[in-house]
Amino acid sequence: MNTPLPRPAAAGVLSLRFNTVRAQTMSLVAPLSEADCQAQSMPDASPAKWHLAHTTWFFETFILERFEPGFPAFDPAYRVLFNSYYQGVGDQHPRPQRGLITRPGLDDIKAYRANVDQRMAAVLTQPHDSATQAELDTLLELGLQHEQQHQELLLTDIKHLLSCNPTDPVYHPQWPLAAVAPQPLHWCHFDGGTTHTGHSGDGFAFDNETPRHASLLQPFALASRLVTHGEWLEFIDGGGYTDPRWWMAAGWDWVRSQGAQAPLYWQQDGHPERHGGWTNFTLHGRLPIDPHTPVVHVSWFEADAYARWRSAQNGLPLRLPTETEWEHAAHSLGTQWAEGGNFLDSGALHPMPPARNAPRHQGLQQMGGDVWEWTSSPYTGYPGYRPWAGAVGEYNGKFMVNQMVLRGGSCATPRDHIRPSYRNFFPTDARWQFSGLRLAQDL
Repeated sequence: MNTPLPRPAAAGVLSLRFNTVRAQTMSLVAPLSEADCQAQSMPDASPAKWHLAHTTWFFETFILERFEPGFPAFDPAYRVLFNSYYQGVGDQHPRPQRGLITRPGLDDIKAYRANVDQRMAAVLTQPHDSATQAELDTLLELGLQHEQQHQELLLTDIKHLLSCNPTDPVYHPQWPLAAVAPQPLHWCHFDGGTTHTGHSGDGFAFDNETPRHASLLQPFALASRLVTHGEWLEFIDGGGYTDPRWWMAAGWDWVRSQGAQAPLYWQQDGHPERHGGWTNFTLHGRLPIDPHTPVVHVSWFEADAYARWRSAQNGLPLRLPTETEWEHAAHSLGTQWAEGGNFLDSGALHPMPPARNAPRHQGLQQMGGDVWEWTSSPYTGYPGYRPWAGAVGEYNGKFMVNQMVLRGGSCATPRDHIRPSYRNFFPTDARWQFSGLRLAQDL
């Protein structure tokens, strides 16, 4: 049995959003050269050009092929070249070799996008019976959400690519962003009892956010804000990366095999008087560590080890929150759970200290934006979970193994793409995404 796709917004609203989202993607590649758009820095990342093509492939494959009269493929070879993992659609070009696709070139991909956009506009303005219109709108909403996911991936992949260049290129020349110290950390307490986890049924949600179900919580507390770069420096200086006591067995193996000494993109510049000599590569170039901003680009292994280390330092039962605890806390803020959050729309493209005027529940801040927050929860289906019907059912369910859940969105997430029930997921060693952490404790 499969889960039906969620009901979309009104058709006119979706058509306007289509134009907005597609234009946003193009604006993200505007600062890049053709060479920037071609290169692939590691197997887990994709070239910017591939992101442009794949998001277009999605609309051509799942919408135009289904709804356009006399559908002609823009180029039959693209069906394989720009398919990501949809086995139900057909073959895929190997992911680690996407950077080798030098042809079609960037201009060809831009022409592909323009062609599909023009044909999509025609399909969206054609009259359809109610059942066909409902199916079209549903797939269109999914395509827009999919492209917004790739907007974030595009930025994380660009950042990783540029970090490989010893000249430390600047993607977005805007710095400094802030000169404000974070507010002191305190603990926000939550009672135990029954809570409901999962999407409530209003608006769009992916299938992995359903079904909504009851969960039992013990009393717990969440830190009022995210862990900062300055606090992470204390972990480094305290021997966090050299003491196996704080690490899962697989995590310690990872530390030794990778020679990890700090989060991804950190380097020492020979000036120990300035934040231990550590610098951080950002989308604004390489800069000294800002101790006031949330730490970012840490793996689950690192986040879990930090929680264990900090617990020993503070004498408190500290840990990473479960995703149920995180969602319960986010819902305590109501519709303002992400108000004032630092998302892609802010243009900062870097985690920031919490806003002074952000709405709070007992002081709870930064639940939305800045960094994806690692949880202690493995990525599995909720009780009664069923994937969507058809090829789009491959979107989430088949990845429910060997991954951990992150919550809240980041500084590269579009604001209208995120919600309290949203479940991101990555392997325990992944850290090129904008991932950070917030501490929790038992009460």
